[in-house]
Order: sequence, then structure tokens, then C-alpha cells
Amino acid sequence: MTHVAQPLGGPLLTRGYRVLLGMAGIALLLIAWRFAAGLGAVTGLNDGYPWGIWIAFDVVTGTALACGGYAMALLVYALSRGEYHPLVRPALLTSALGYSIAGVAIAVDVGRPWFIHRIPLRPDLWNLNSALLEVALCVMAYVIVLWIELAPVFLRRWAAGGETGFTRFARAATRGLNRAMPFIIALGILLPTMHQSSLGTVMVLAGPKLHPLWQTTFLPGLFLVSCIGMGFAMVVVESSLAVLAFGRRPETPMLGRLSRAASITVALFLVFRFGDLAVRGQLGALFAAGRYSLLFWLETILFVLPALMFLRATVRRHLGALFGWSCILALAGALYRFDTYLLAFDPGPGWSYFPAAPEILITLGFVAVEVALYVAIVKRFPILGGPSARSGRVEVTA
Repeated sequence: MTHVAQPLGGPLLTRGYRVLLGMAGIALLLIAWRFAAGLGAVTGLNDGYPWGIWIAFDVVTGTALACGGYAMALLVYALSRGEYHPLVRPALLTSALGYSIAGVAIAVDVGRPWFIHRIPLRPDLWNLNSALLEVALCVMAYVIVLWIELAPVFLRRWAAGGETGFTRFARAATRGLNRAMPFIIALGILLPTMHQSSLGTVMVLAGPKLHPLWQTTFLPGLFLVSCIGMGFAMVVVESSLAVLAFGRRPETPMLGRLSRAASITVALFLVFRFGDLAVRGQLGALFAAGRYSLLFWLETILFVLPALMFLRATVRRHLGALFGWSCILALAGALYRFDTYLLAFDPGPGWSYFPAAPEILITLGFVAVEVALYVAIVKRFPILGGPSARSGRVEVTA
């Protein structure tokens, strides 16, 4: 028997939800100011640092943290580990929201957002030598694919209504999507593999402006492997928060097994990274590069500790420990990306960057919107499966 996903129900406009809406409202006002007054009025960006926290966090880090859907697709469909299937739908929702917010952040960050439509619609203007072109096309396509993968969740609810034209359309669309889903899932695995690696390629192009502890032609592979580990970690974090916030019964044994997959991914990342440093003759810089050495070892410690702790059976049996160490692993991946895109990047003398207050508030607003949409969707649509720990009620299928 398998647990049926059910809408959580309950009131939506709680006190906490109003706080989220307030943060989103402040961000919306600041975004309006950004478009009215320009980037210079609301950001700390300059010619040396043409991108800042909106790219480093909202896009580069945010999409990696939203790779839970990608990581679970690899595990469930590519590796045929069907026992993890109950975790797929919540992971897909988190991914869809995270990537959609990243798309909005890009639109806010670019200098002339009214030309964004040219990327998918004007191939005659494409710069085929640009790594960012691949990132843009893949991210746009992946956002669409993620929402298509989630579409049956919404269509099945709408199909359960009366015999209206819209209901019949929802039923027909559900049947069509079920037939096409293997191809959609394949795209859902291919696209993030391409653009997550290309996010590393972008910084390869920075050349000597990026510190040698991070600058390597293997950056695409390191970005790809690390995002998978971050995806596994965020699935554990999301599932744990659902237990705390919504009273779901914890899937601790399943999450414990998933944490071992995260450990394997981290081990691969570290082997590749230290091997690359050895091949390039940069091991000496691990202890002789001042603050850059400190940043490198901080990253490494944050990667190693969760990977080792996930190997302990006592940790894998304790949801709180899984949650805490998964947060640290996600933080490690986030720091690696921040270091690569900002902290270990030096455009030359005379340039500095620190995010302005509006940049920070807009970023917090993006996070608030993502959380608010997640809560609204899981309360109205069947995303979370399993029994409620508060009611003890279990919905099952034969």
C-alpha cells in the first residue's frame, strides 16, 4: 500500500503568512523603484562587479538549492530507486518555485529586461559562443518542464468537478500528460545537467580574476556534482520542515537512506576537487593564500562534517539530526557558490562590492514569495503524502 497525497487544508492567512506577504510587498515596491530609477539607485553593483547577491544567491545558489527535484529524478527514475517516490512531488514543487523565482530575479537584475523575450524567440540573434545563452535557454525550458511535471496535481483536482467543458479538458490533458511523462522526465534530467554545469563554465571565463583555489576548467563538473548533494540535503530539509509546520508523520527511515546518497555525492565532489588541485599544483595554496585559504577550509569542513555524520546509524535514525546536518550541507554548497561568484572573485584594484539594503530586502522578498506559494499550494493541492501525525489518519490506495 502507498500513502495518497492529500491537500492539507486549513486557514491560509495566518499571522506568519501575513508576515510573508508583507515582506513580499516591500520587495515589490523596491523592485518598482529599481525599474524606475535603475540598478545604480538600489544596488551596490559597479563595472567591476556587474552581478551581486541577486545572481550569486537568487540564481546560482537558489537554483542549486532547488535541485531537489533533479536529484530525486536521478535517484528514482535514472537509478530505479522507486522507494523514494513519495519524496518526488514535494521536491518538484520546491524546484519549480525556486527556479521560477530565479527567473524573476534575472529579470530584475539585467539592465534591459524588456529584451529577455529575444532569448527564446530570436535565434538569429544568439551568440552561440556564450555560456550564458545555454544557461538562459535551459533555465527557461526547465521552468516550463517542472510545471508540466506538476500539472497532473492541479489537473486531477480540476478533473474531479462536475461535467463541464473545463473538467473534460482537465481529464483529457491528464491522459495526454501521462503518456508524455517519460519524455518530460527525461528532459527534466537533461536540462539541469546542462545548465548547472554551465553555471560553472561562466566562471571559468573569469580567468585569473577568480582565485586559483576555485579557478579550474573542471568547475562545470564540480558545480554539477555539488548541486546534486545540495538537492538531496534540501529534500531532507523540506520534509523535516513539513513535519514541524504541518504535523506530517516523519519519513525518517527514508530520509536516513537518502542522507547516505548525499554522503556519496559529497565524497565524489571532494575527491574531484582535491584531485584537481593536485593536478594543477595548487595544494600549497591551501595554507598560503590568507583569507582565501580560510574560505576554502571553511567550505571543506562544512562539506565533510555532514558527510561523515550521515554515515552514523544514530544520526540517520534521528530526524532532528538529519535536519541539522542537511542544513549544514546546503550551507556548504551555498558558500562554495558564493565564493566562486563573489568572495574569491577579484576584478582588480579599486573595485569592491557589498549588497545595498534594497538588494537584501528584495532577496528576502523573493524567499518570502517562494515560501508563501509553497504553503498555499500544499494546503490546496495534493502534494504531501503520508499520514498526519496530529490526527493519525492515513489515506491509502489499494
